[in-house]
Amino acid sequence: MTVAKVIELSSSSPKGIEDAVQKGLKKVSQTVKNIKGAWVNDIKVSTGDDGSITEWRVNMRINFIVD
Repeated sequence: MTVAKVIELSSSSPKGIEDAVQKGLKKVSQTVKNIKGAWVNDIKVSTGDDGSITEWRVNMRINFIVD
């Protein structure tokens, strides 16, 4: 029998969505093993006074297999 667990985390990047996701996955993989996938369930941007994007933020759920 296989058991999976899901945790939720937030990550950010000034470069873009993909970079924010990759940074989040890289950081969580330092302590969580057997990661099998992720769902990005929320995307947000921070903006400067002129409306330019200064930071991309993602909330995601990480799925991993429990030993």
